[in-house]
Amino acid sequence: MDFNLTPEQEAFRQSVATFVAREVIPVARELDERGEFPWALFRRCAEMGYLGLRYPEAVGGADADALSFNLMCEELAYGSASLAAVVAMQGLMGTDFVYRFGTDDHKRRLLMPALRGEKIGTIAMTEPDFGSDLGGIQTRAVRDGDGWRLTGRKMWITSATVADFFTVAAKTDPEAGFKGIDMFLVEKGMPGLSVGRRIEKMGVRASETSEVILQDVWVPAENLLGEQGSGFRNLSAILAEIRTMTGALGLGLGRAALDASVKYARERIQFGRPIGQFQAISHKLAEMATQLEAARLLVYQSTWRIDQGRPDMKLAAMAKLFAAEMANKLADEATRIFGSYGFAMEYAPQRYYRDARFLLYGGGTHEILKSVIAKEMGV
Repeated sequence: MDFNLTPEQEAFRQSVATFVAREVIPVARELDERGEFPWALFRRCAEMGYLGLRYPEAVGGADADALSFNLMCEELAYGSASLAAVVAMQGLMGTDFVYRFGTDDHKRRLLMPALRGEKIGTIAMTEPDFGSDLGGIQTRAVRDGDGWRLTGRKMWITSATVADFFTVAAKTDPEAGFKGIDMFLVEKGMPGLSVGRRIEKMGVRASETSEVILQDVWVPAENLLGEQGSGFRNLSAILAEIRTMTGALGLGLGRAALDASVKYARERIQFGRPIGQFQAISHKLAEMATQLEAARLLVYQSTWRIDQGRPDMKLAAMAKLFAAEMANKLADEATRIFGSYGFAMEYAPQRYYRDARFLLYGGGTHEILKSVIAKEMGV
Protein backbone atom coordinates (compact mmCIF):
# COMPACT_ATOMS: atom_id res chain seq x y z
CA MET A 1 0.00 0.00 0.00
CA ASP A 2 1.30 3.45 -0.93
CA PHE A 3 0.32 5.98 1.72
CA ASN A 4 1.05 8.91 -0.57
CA LEU A 5 -1.69 10.53 -2.61
CA THR A 6 -1.14 10.59 -6.34
CA PRO A 7 -0.51 14.05 -7.82
CA GLU A 8 -4.06 13.98 -9.19
CA GLN A 9 -5.56 13.06 -5.81
CA GLU A 10 -3.55 15.71 -4.00
CA ALA A 11 -4.54 18.36 -6.55
CA PHE A 12 -8.19 17.39 -6.13
CA ARG A 13 -7.96 17.43 -2.35
CA GLN A 14 -6.39 20.86 -2.46
CA SER A 15 -9.08 22.16 -4.80
CA VAL A 16 -11.81 21.02 -2.40
CA ALA A 17 -9.91 22.50 0.55
CA THR A 18 -9.66 25.83 -1.28
CA PHE A 19 -13.39 25.82 -2.00
CA VAL A 20 -14.11 25.04 1.66
CA ALA A 21 -11.83 27.81 2.90
CA ARG A 22 -13.28 30.41 0.56
CA GLU A 23 -16.96 29.54 0.45
CA VAL A 24 -17.93 27.11 3.22
CA ILE A 25 -16.12 28.12 6.40
CA PRO A 26 -17.22 31.79 6.18
CA VAL A 27 -20.90 30.73 6.26
CA ALA A 28 -20.71 27.55 8.38
CA ARG A 29 -22.02 29.25 11.50
CA GLU A 30 -24.92 30.79 9.55
CA LEU A 31 -25.82 27.41 8.03
CA ASP A 32 -25.97 25.89 11.49
CA GLU A 33 -28.06 28.71 12.95
CA ARG A 34 -30.56 28.80 10.08
CA GLY A 35 -30.92 25.03 10.00
CA GLU A 36 -32.05 24.96 6.38
CA PHE A 37 -30.91 22.88 3.41
CA PRO A 38 -27.75 24.57 2.04
CA TRP A 39 -29.02 25.10 -1.48
CA ALA A 40 -26.39 27.58 -2.68
CA LEU A 41 -23.42 25.49 -1.56
CA PHE A 42 -25.08 22.26 -2.68
CA ARG A 43 -25.40 23.67 -6.20
CA ARG A 44 -21.79 24.83 -6.10
CA CYS A 45 -20.78 21.27 -5.21
CA ALA A 46 -22.79 20.05 -8.18
CA GLU A 47 -21.08 22.53 -10.49
CA MET A 48 -17.69 21.20 -9.43
CA GLY A 49 -18.71 17.59 -10.05
CA TYR A 50 -18.69 16.43 -6.43
CA LEU A 51 -22.13 14.79 -6.56
CA GLY A 52 -21.20 12.41 -9.38
CA LEU A 53 -17.63 11.81 -8.31
CA ARG A 54 -17.89 8.03 -7.87
CA TYR A 55 -20.12 7.39 -10.91
CA PRO A 56 -18.96 6.72 -14.49
CA GLU A 57 -18.85 9.43 -17.13
CA ALA A 58 -21.64 7.68 -19.05
CA VAL A 59 -24.20 8.94 -16.50
CA GLY A 60 -22.57 12.29 -15.92
CA GLY A 61 -20.06 11.28 -13.26
CA ALA A 62 -16.30 11.71 -12.95
CA ASP A 63 -15.36 8.01 -12.67
CA ALA A 64 -13.18 8.78 -9.65
CA ASP A 65 -11.91 6.29 -7.08
CA ALA A 66 -13.22 5.80 -3.55
CA LEU A 67 -10.25 7.65 -2.05
CA SER A 68 -11.07 10.80 -4.02
CA PHE A 69 -14.68 10.59 -2.84
CA ASN A 70 -13.61 10.24 0.79
CA LEU A 71 -11.05 13.04 0.46
CA MET A 72 -13.91 15.24 -0.69
CA CYS A 73 -16.09 14.16 2.24
CA GLU A 74 -13.26 14.83 4.68
CA GLU A 75 -12.57 18.32 3.34
CA LEU A 76 -16.26 19.27 3.24
CA ALA A 77 -16.71 18.07 6.83
CA TYR A 78 -13.75 20.23 7.83
CA GLY A 79 -15.85 23.23 6.85
CA SER A 80 -19.41 22.09 7.56
CA ALA A 81 -20.62 18.66 8.66
CA SER A 82 -24.09 19.61 7.44
CA LEU A 83 -22.94 20.27 3.88
CA ALA A 84 -20.80 17.14 3.91
CA ALA A 85 -23.77 15.06 5.07
CA VAL A 86 -26.10 16.19 2.29
CA VAL A 87 -23.42 15.84 -0.40
CA ALA A 88 -22.50 12.36 0.83
CA MET A 89 -26.16 11.31 0.80
CA GLN A 90 -26.59 12.58 -2.75
CA GLY A 91 -23.35 11.12 -4.03
CA LEU A 92 -23.67 7.67 -2.45
CA MET A 93 -26.70 6.23 -0.61
CA GLY A 94 -29.36 8.41 -2.23
CA THR A 95 -28.44 7.55 -5.82
CA ASP A 96 -26.55 4.25 -5.79
CA PHE A 97 -29.53 1.89 -6.14
CA VAL A 98 -30.95 3.90 -9.03
CA TYR A 99 -27.59 3.71 -10.78
CA ARG A 100 -27.16 -0.03 -10.23
CA PHE A 101 -30.73 -1.23 -10.70
CA GLY A 102 -32.78 1.56 -12.24
CA THR A 103 -34.07 1.53 -15.79
CA ASP A 104 -32.63 3.73 -18.53
CA ASP A 105 -35.63 6.01 -17.98
CA HIS A 106 -34.90 6.23 -14.24
CA LYS A 107 -31.30 7.16 -14.96
CA ARG A 108 -32.26 9.76 -17.55
CA ARG A 109 -35.04 11.40 -15.49
CA LEU A 110 -33.62 11.04 -11.98
CA LEU A 111 -30.01 9.92 -11.65
CA MET A 112 -28.37 12.18 -14.21
CA PRO A 113 -30.24 15.32 -13.06
CA ALA A 114 -29.36 14.38 -9.46
CA LEU A 115 -25.66 14.29 -10.30
CA ARG A 116 -26.08 17.77 -11.77
CA GLY A 117 -27.78 18.95 -8.57
CA GLU A 118 -31.13 19.44 -10.28
CA LYS A 119 -32.94 16.73 -8.33
CA ILE A 120 -32.47 15.37 -4.81
CA GLY A 121 -32.31 11.69 -3.94
CA THR A 122 -32.28 9.98 -0.55
CA ILE A 123 -32.63 6.57 1.04
CA ALA A 124 -35.42 5.66 3.47
CA MET A 125 -34.65 2.69 5.69
CA THR A 126 -34.96 3.56 9.39
CA GLU A 127 -38.40 3.41 11.02
CA PRO A 128 -39.78 4.78 14.30
CA ASP A 129 -39.30 1.43 16.02
CA PHE A 130 -36.57 -0.15 13.88
CA GLY A 131 -33.12 1.28 13.25
CA SER A 132 -30.31 -1.16 13.91
CA ASP A 133 -32.78 -4.06 13.59
CA LEU A 134 -33.33 -3.60 9.86
CA GLY A 135 -34.74 -7.10 9.56
CA GLY A 136 -37.66 -6.03 11.73
CA ILE A 137 -38.91 -3.14 9.58
CA GLN A 138 -42.67 -2.94 9.23
CA THR A 139 -43.04 -1.15 5.89
CA ARG A 140 -44.76 -3.56 3.52
CA ALA A 141 -44.72 -3.98 -0.24
CA VAL A 142 -47.54 -6.09 -1.67
CA ARG A 143 -47.95 -7.11 -5.31
CA ASP A 144 -50.81 -5.32 -7.03
CA GLY A 145 -51.25 -6.05 -10.73
CA ASP A 146 -48.18 -4.94 -12.62
CA GLY A 147 -46.78 -3.08 -9.63
CA TRP A 148 -46.45 -2.91 -5.86
CA ARG A 149 -48.25 -1.10 -3.06
CA LEU A 150 -46.13 0.27 -0.22
CA THR A 151 -47.40 1.14 3.24
CA GLY A 152 -45.36 2.23 6.25
CA ARG A 153 -43.53 5.03 8.06
CA LYS A 154 -39.87 5.97 7.87
CA MET A 155 -37.95 8.12 10.32
CA TRP A 156 -34.66 10.07 10.31
CA ILE A 157 -34.66 10.46 6.54
CA THR A 158 -31.96 12.85 5.35
CA SER A 159 -33.05 15.52 2.83
CA ALA A 160 -36.62 14.17 2.80
CA THR A 161 -38.07 17.70 2.88
CA VAL A 162 -36.44 18.52 -0.46
CA ALA A 163 -36.17 15.05 -2.05
CA ASP A 164 -37.47 14.26 -5.52
CA PHE A 165 -37.03 10.51 -5.19
CA PHE A 166 -36.58 7.97 -2.41
CA THR A 167 -34.98 4.52 -2.28
CA VAL A 168 -37.37 2.85 0.17
CA ALA A 169 -36.67 -0.36 2.07
CA ALA A 170 -39.80 -2.51 2.42
CA LYS A 171 -40.69 -6.09 3.27
CA THR A 172 -41.98 -8.19 0.39
CA ASP A 173 -41.85 -11.32 2.57
CA PRO A 174 -42.63 -10.52 6.23
CA GLU A 175 -41.47 -13.94 7.39
CA ALA A 176 -38.06 -13.92 5.70
CA GLY A 177 -36.19 -11.47 7.93
CA PHE A 178 -33.34 -9.77 6.09
CA LYS A 179 -34.00 -11.89 3.00
CA GLY A 180 -37.49 -10.44 2.76
CA ILE A 181 -36.27 -6.86 2.35
CA ASP A 182 -36.36 -5.12 -1.02
CA MET A 183 -35.65 -1.62 -2.28
CA PHE A 184 -38.17 0.42 -4.22
CA LEU A 185 -37.94 3.68 -6.10
CA VAL A 186 -40.64 6.09 -4.95
CA GLU A 187 -40.96 9.50 -6.60
CA LYS A 188 -42.20 12.76 -5.17
CA GLY A 189 -45.82 13.35 -6.14
CA MET A 190 -46.87 9.70 -6.12
CA PRO A 191 -50.29 9.44 -4.42
CA GLY A 192 -49.97 8.37 -0.79
CA LEU A 193 -46.41 9.63 -0.31
CA SER A 194 -45.99 12.47 2.17
CA VAL A 195 -43.21 13.99 4.23
CA GLY A 196 -44.14 14.24 7.88
CA ARG A 197 -42.71 16.29 10.68
CA ARG A 198 -39.22 17.66 10.47
CA ILE A 199 -36.94 16.54 13.30
CA GLU A 200 -35.15 19.33 15.13
CA LYS A 201 -31.62 18.11 15.83
CA MET A 202 -28.82 19.34 18.07
CA GLY A 203 -26.24 19.02 15.28
CA VAL A 204 -25.81 18.90 11.49
CA ARG A 205 -28.78 21.24 11.52
CA ALA A 206 -28.54 22.29 7.87
CA SER A 207 -29.01 18.68 6.85
CA GLU A 208 -32.79 18.50 7.10
CA THR A 209 -34.16 15.26 8.53
CA SER A 210 -37.79 14.18 8.54
CA GLU A 211 -40.39 11.49 8.81
CA VAL A 212 -41.71 9.94 5.58
CA ILE A 213 -45.17 8.38 5.34
CA LEU A 214 -46.23 5.86 2.70
CA GLN A 215 -49.94 5.22 2.63
CA ASP A 216 -50.89 2.70 -0.05
CA VAL A 217 -48.33 4.09 -2.52
CA TRP A 218 -48.47 2.27 -5.86
CA VAL A 219 -45.26 1.94 -7.87
CA PRO A 220 -44.77 0.10 -11.18
CA ALA A 221 -42.94 -3.23 -11.26
CA GLU A 222 -39.78 -1.66 -12.73
CA ASN A 223 -39.44 0.43 -9.56
CA LEU A 224 -38.34 -2.68 -7.68
CA LEU A 225 -34.59 -2.00 -7.56
CA GLY A 226 -32.94 -5.37 -8.02
CA GLU A 227 -34.32 -8.89 -7.98
CA GLN A 228 -36.94 -9.65 -5.35
CA GLY A 229 -35.33 -10.79 -2.11
CA SER A 230 -31.98 -9.15 -2.87
CA GLY A 231 -32.44 -5.80 -1.12
CA PHE A 232 -30.31 -6.44 1.96
CA ARG A 233 -27.62 -8.19 -0.06
CA ASN A 234 -27.48 -5.24 -2.45
CA LEU A 235 -27.27 -2.82 0.47
CA SER A 236 -24.41 -4.85 1.94
CA ALA A 237 -22.51 -4.31 -1.31
CA ILE A 238 -22.08 -0.61 -0.46
CA LEU A 239 -22.14 -0.87 3.32
CA ALA A 240 -18.35 -0.80 3.57
CA GLU A 241 -18.37 2.37 1.46
CA ILE A 242 -21.00 3.98 3.68
CA ARG A 243 -19.17 3.22 6.90
CA THR A 244 -15.78 4.24 5.55
CA MET A 245 -17.26 7.48 4.19
CA THR A 246 -18.72 8.20 7.64
CA GLY A 247 -15.23 7.71 9.03
CA ALA A 248 -13.95 10.25 6.49
CA LEU A 249 -16.50 12.76 7.78
CA GLY A 250 -15.04 12.14 11.23
CA LEU A 251 -11.55 12.90 9.94
CA GLY A 252 -12.64 16.28 8.62
CA LEU A 253 -14.53 17.25 11.73
CA GLY A 254 -11.79 16.03 14.04
CA ARG A 255 -9.13 17.92 12.10
CA ALA A 256 -11.20 21.10 12.32
CA ALA A 257 -11.43 20.70 16.10
CA LEU A 258 -7.69 20.07 16.38
CA ASP A 259 -6.71 23.02 14.16
CA ALA A 260 -8.97 25.37 16.10
CA SER A 261 -7.47 24.12 19.36
CA VAL A 262 -3.88 24.57 18.20
CA LYS A 263 -4.61 28.09 16.97
CA TYR A 264 -6.32 29.06 20.22
CA ALA A 265 -3.55 27.48 22.34
CA ARG A 266 -1.02 29.67 20.55
CA GLU A 267 -3.06 32.87 20.94
CA ARG A 268 -4.63 32.58 24.39
CA ILE A 269 -2.36 34.13 27.03
CA GLN A 270 -2.61 33.10 30.67
CA PHE A 271 -0.04 33.66 33.43
CA GLY A 272 2.09 35.57 30.94
CA ARG A 273 2.41 32.97 28.18
CA PRO A 274 0.36 31.08 25.57
CA ILE A 275 -1.61 28.24 27.15
CA GLY A 276 -0.12 25.83 24.60
CA GLN A 277 3.16 26.10 26.50
CA PHE A 278 1.59 24.52 29.55
CA GLN A 279 2.06 20.75 29.65
CA ALA A 280 -1.60 20.13 30.49
CA ILE A 281 -2.64 21.70 27.18
CA SER A 282 0.28 20.57 25.02
CA HIS A 283 -0.30 16.96 26.04
CA LYS A 284 -3.96 17.25 25.10
CA LEU A 285 -2.97 18.51 21.67
CA ALA A 286 -0.40 15.75 21.23
CA GLU A 287 -2.96 13.07 22.07
CA MET A 288 -5.55 14.66 19.78
CA ALA A 289 -3.09 14.68 16.88
CA THR A 290 -2.17 11.05 17.51
CA GLN A 291 -5.79 9.91 17.56
CA LEU A 292 -6.49 11.81 14.35
CA GLU A 293 -3.60 10.14 12.52
CA ALA A 294 -4.57 6.70 13.79
CA ALA A 295 -8.11 7.23 12.52
CA ARG A 296 -6.78 8.44 9.17
CA LEU A 297 -4.79 5.23 8.68
CA LEU A 298 -7.86 3.10 9.37
CA VAL A 299 -10.10 5.11 7.05
CA TYR A 300 -7.53 5.23 4.25
CA GLN A 301 -6.74 1.52 4.55
CA SER A 302 -10.44 0.65 4.34
CA THR A 303 -10.78 2.98 1.36
CA TRP A 304 -7.78 1.34 -0.31
CA ARG A 305 -9.44 -2.07 0.06
CA ILE A 306 -12.58 -0.71 -1.58
CA ASP A 307 -10.54 0.67 -4.48
CA GLN A 308 -8.88 -2.73 -4.84
CA GLY A 309 -12.32 -4.29 -5.26
CA ARG A 310 -11.94 -6.12 -1.94
CA PRO A 311 -14.05 -4.23 0.61
CA ASP A 312 -13.44 -5.43 4.15
CA MET A 313 -16.51 -5.26 6.40
CA LYS A 314 -14.48 -5.62 9.60
CA LEU A 315 -12.02 -2.93 8.60
CA ALA A 316 -14.83 -0.60 7.48
CA ALA A 317 -16.60 -1.07 10.81
CA MET A 318 -13.34 -0.38 12.67
CA ALA A 319 -12.68 2.73 10.60
CA LYS A 320 -16.13 4.16 11.24
CA LEU A 321 -16.08 3.21 14.93
CA PHE A 322 -12.66 4.66 15.68
CA ALA A 323 -12.93 7.79 13.50
CA ALA A 324 -16.34 8.75 14.88
CA GLU A 325 -15.22 8.26 18.47
CA MET A 326 -12.08 10.22 17.67
CA ALA A 327 -14.08 13.14 16.28
CA ASN A 328 -16.24 13.22 19.39
CA LYS A 329 -13.18 13.09 21.64
CA LEU A 330 -11.41 15.88 19.76
CA ALA A 331 -14.51 18.07 19.69
CA ASP A 332 -14.91 17.59 23.44
CA GLU A 333 -11.26 18.41 24.08
CA ALA A 334 -11.58 21.53 21.92
CA THR A 335 -14.36 22.86 24.15
CA ARG A 336 -12.14 22.23 27.19
CA ILE A 337 -9.12 23.94 25.68
CA PHE A 338 -11.26 26.95 24.79
CA GLY A 339 -12.54 27.00 28.37
CA SER A 340 -15.66 29.12 28.83
CA TYR A 341 -15.37 30.28 25.21
CA GLY A 342 -15.95 26.66 24.17
CA PHE A 343 -19.39 27.06 25.72
CA ALA A 344 -20.16 30.18 23.66
CA MET A 345 -22.21 29.87 20.49
CA GLU A 346 -20.04 32.41 18.67
CA TYR A 347 -17.07 30.04 18.73
CA ALA A 348 -16.83 26.92 16.57
CA PRO A 349 -15.98 24.21 19.17
CA GLN A 350 -19.56 23.97 20.41
CA ARG A 351 -20.68 23.30 16.81
CA TYR A 352 -18.03 20.64 16.36
CA TYR A 353 -19.18 19.06 19.62
CA ARG A 354 -22.83 19.00 18.52
CA ASP A 355 -22.13 17.88 14.94
CA ALA A 356 -19.83 15.06 16.05
CA ARG A 357 -22.70 13.30 17.81
CA PHE A 358 -24.29 12.61 14.42
CA LEU A 359 -21.36 10.38 13.53
CA LEU A 360 -22.18 8.02 16.39
CA TYR A 361 -25.38 6.90 14.66
CA GLY A 362 -24.94 7.33 10.91
CA GLY A 363 -23.58 4.17 9.29
CA GLY A 364 -24.52 2.02 12.26
CA THR A 365 -24.44 2.50 16.02
CA HIS A 366 -21.17 1.63 17.68
CA GLU A 367 -22.74 -1.14 19.70
CA ILE A 368 -23.76 -2.81 16.41
CA LEU A 369 -20.36 -2.14 14.84
CA LYS A 370 -18.59 -3.82 17.74
CA SER A 371 -20.80 -6.86 17.22
CA VAL A 372 -19.93 -6.83 13.50
CA ILE A 373 -16.22 -6.69 14.28
CA ALA A 374 -16.48 -9.49 16.82
CA LYS A 375 -18.45 -11.64 14.39
CA GLU A 376 -15.85 -11.08 11.66
CA MET A 377 -13.23 -12.20 14.19
CA GLY A 378 -15.11 -15.47 14.57
CA VAL A 379 -16.38 -14.72 18.07
